[in-house]
Amino acid sequence: MDQSHQAPATRRLLALTVTIVLPVGAGPGAAQEPVVLDPLVISGGFAPIPAAAYGRATTTLHGEDLRERGILTVQDALRGVPGLSVSSSGTSNTLVRIRGAEANHTLILIDGIEASAGDGQYALSGIDTATVDRIEVLRGPQSVFYGADAAAGVVNIITTREGGGRAGVEIGNGVAGWLSTGIDGPRGGLSLSYSGRDDRGYDVSGDGGEEDGIRRHGLSLAGDARLTDGLRAGFLLRLAEERYDYDLTSFNAATADEYLVDGPGEGERDERAAETFLEYDAMDGRVLHRLAYQETRLDLAQDDDPAIEARTRALKYRATIGLDGPAEDADRTLSLALDHRRDENSLSPDNRRRNNSVALEYRAALPSGIDLQLGLRHDDNSVFASTTTYAAAISWQPPGSPYRLHASAGTGSVNPDYFELLGGYGLVGNPDLRPEQNRSFDIGVEAGFAAGRGLIDVTYFNERLEDEIAFSGVVLADGTNFSNDAGTSRREGVEIAARYDLSDDLTVAGAYTYLDASNADGSVELRRPRHELALNARLRVAEGRGVLAADLKHVRGNFDAQYFGNYAVAELPDYTVVGVAGSYDLTDTVRATARITNLLDDDHVDVWGYAGEGRTAWVGLQTRW
Repeated sequence: MDQSHQAPATRRLLALTVTIVLPVGAGPGAAQEPVVLDPLVISGGFAPIPAAAYGRATTTLHGEDLRERGILTVQDALRGVPGLSVSSSGTSNTLVRIRGAEANHTLILIDGIEASAGDGQYALSGIDTATVDRIEVLRGPQSVFYGADAAAGVVNIITTREGGGRAGVEIGNGVAGWLSTGIDGPRGGLSLSYSGRDDRGYDVSGDGGEEDGIRRHGLSLAGDARLTDGLRAGFLLRLAEERYDYDLTSFNAATADEYLVDGPGEGERDERAAETFLEYDAMDGRVLHRLAYQETRLDLAQDDDPAIEARTRALKYRATIGLDGPAEDADRTLSLALDHRRDENSLSPDNRRRNNSVALEYRAALPSGIDLQLGLRHDDNSVFASTTTYAAAISWQPPGSPYRLHASAGTGSVNPDYFELLGGYGLVGNPDLRPEQNRSFDIGVEAGFAAGRGLIDVTYFNERLEDEIAFSGVVLADGTNFSNDAGTSRREGVEIAARYDLSDDLTVAGAYTYLDASNADGSVELRRPRHELALNARLRVAEGRGVLAADLKHVRGNFDAQYFGNYAVAELPDYTVVGVAGSYDLTDTVRATARITNLLDDDHVDVWGYAGEGRTAWVGLQTRW
């Protein structure tokens, strides 16, 4: 039978088949034997979808690849993703902005559960990639599928679920260790992972003072069991505790060097997340049901400031119907989602918010090589007016063509948080704030070349934000420090991602983002670099037993407010940071690792006054069983 007449679902599976090199444990010489993997599937809607059929812009980072490159934290991994701006103000506060949007417009998930609680943005800190299976980054409005906090995109951190196990330890500017193990059976499984890091850190003020470190421990336990042939139950529990040091700010400073003052600041952050779920296959697999309860709690305390306690609870129902066959294999599906969400924050214990939503998604894989995704969502909030958002995406790869066209459009909404509404810490909130509204479209082309050894993707994006919430350091005419900007904040740019296998042993890859982001009044948006370039190379040596890797990150055109002197907005210095890493399989099950971050000891800052970390070296051992 001619392949051009195969069913669309089958074509997608063929197009997605990939090969990789065996990781540690494969044995001498075996690392060059290709292994056929399952198709790459991402969480791009109410049901998983093959990446090659997804019309929206997405990047998937694989944990094994990150570890081979010596990238040991999630925030560092995200610095190489096109369309993302990652800024750190100290070791414990790293924020992610997608396509120039605000940090609270990006929803961060860990195993599909909201990482933050209440209504605040999630600050990345010491999350290790050691126990990460993959990281999915979805760019563009995702509110239809994930709610208001996903108006600019989603970062989904998916931890390892595997039989057997891995463990490791790393020593350098501190010590880190991790363990991941699991049991797989014919009727279910159980997995456990732990990671701990005591990083001495560095002096964030940059004036030679005491080191500002971070100490983080994380534990995750997950399990599932097939109760009957059609019914599966499962749970997930995640606990994390973090203790970190930080320096103090001086708003009387005249220069950047004086702004951050070396001090004994200490903070504590405790995170707890849990999920229980039931999945049921009905009508011989034509209808898939999923009911889940999720809860996230966050406790944050800094020195003598009042502690913040936040909590989010959500009940979620999903039903996917295969319109032309079993839902998992159907070329056309229809999904229904019903969500009930409640959040609360100790900043305002008397103001708990509730949200009910209903959403629909239609997907179709057409014989012409077109994959179509359409979504619509309606939210009814107890505080704000009801909103309706939409998402549309198309992917087209003509049969036999190395080119794939993809395009998407959609809208998103972000509600003001408790702090913006009610104030605190000496600031006056504005209870009359309106939700921010984002609308977006993008269009791109993905092309394979060199007989499949290379791949490049170029995407143009255009986003418009209405009613952007602005902060003023002085009290405004209405007596508050927050207001909705009149007019439209504009963001557009180009994302480029490429990979090329120069040989069976040498792979090079890169990503570049050009971003033009401005406020409604035409002024530049802060902490959104205009140019970001990331390059990496990986070489296998010693008949596949060893790996050498290098990463480069260049940032230019980044502006930030100087909260010192005349409080002007000024451009931060350009910087280039280089990291190198290596590993070698001592035995079939033991691997030695080494890495150096900021090899050239380059001075770099993402935020005025906050110094970046200098050159640091680490060595470690890993084992697998």
